[in-house]
Amino acid sequence: MTALDKYQRIEALGLWRADNVSQRKDVLISIGETTLLISDMQEQPLAHWSLAAIERANPGNFPAIYHPDGDHEESLELNYSEKEMIEAIEKLRTVIARRRPHPGRLRTGIFLGIFSVVLLTLVFWMPQAIRNYTAEILPEVKHVEIGNNLFEHMKRVTGPACEADFSKTSLKLLSERLFDGKNVIFIVPDGIKTTINLPGNILLANRNLVEDFEDPDVLAGYLITEKIRSKTFDPIEEMLQNMSLISTFRLLTTGLVKKETLMDYADYLVTKPQETIQSAEIIRTFHEKQLSLIPYAEAIDITGEGSLDLIEAEEIRTSPVKTSLPDANWVSLQNICGG
Repeated sequence: MTALDKYQRIEALGLWRADNVSQRKDVLISIGETTLLISDMQEQPLAHWSLAAIERANPGNFPAIYHPDGDHEESLELNYSEKEMIEAIEKLRTVIARRRPHPGRLRTGIFLGIFSVVLLTLVFWMPQAIRNYTAEILPEVKHVEIGNNLFEHMKRVTGPACEADFSKTSLKLLSERLFDGKNVIFIVPDGIKTTINLPGNILLANRNLVEDFEDPDVLAGYLITEKIRSKTFDPIEEMLQNMSLISTFRLLTTGLVKKETLMDYADYLVTKPQETIQSAEIIRTFHEKQLSLIPYAEAIDITGEGSLDLIEAEEIRTSPVKTSLPDANWVSLQNICGG
């Protein structure tokens, strides 16, 4: 204790009483290594109080009254004239109290630590966990329902899907050729730059992809690229990421999404930038589908500079290539929006 040596040189006079029925005695007070020494006037020891177990009965008042911790019958009185000894005792009590273990503080620290972990879990982990769980358990029929509802809201911007009867067969054949018939393809007049993949395996394509190109593999290339993009950005998961946690929880518990939520997300879909896909993934998928890379590469950049890696991959290709649609079906599809 840094102040102990200094305080060991202090002595004082006081009144000491052994218990409630004893007379108070004049005593000498001094500070030892770990105790407060109480002696009679002949310096014969009467009591040793542990410095770590001294309590003051009347903080701030005089005479200062002290007693051993837990024993209120034995007492020691020090008048204001012994202020130096009183200050020494108070100083040592403070130093000892600071060094003493504080179980309450430990419990508080543990509680705050646990509370912080729980709070961080709720703030950072739980929302994503709820979104992931919702996306995982939603049945496919709900994906289709949400996709159709989104498309209805998007029609405010895209217009209704082009639906010439003679072209529906062509779209069905294209879906079978590219996606084993598991996707529904719609051609829309406006509102989107190229393609969008909605929940429920619903693909939208701008009419420009059928009217402005002579090769059906351009449309096929954009559709395949959109599906590749959806492997990383799953449509239902992306929608949940853009919904509030309350809306996600509502979908999880009731299977319903508010109209306003779908409208907001539909507006986001038609304006969001498309994520870039690695050329290696595009090349691999086109090869698997036996689809030529050249029409798509030239549609991306007519000069070929922006799609040189695709063109070079096609030049060294050894696997077979098949058209995405027969000529007759492609011609009919080019007129799906009425020319």
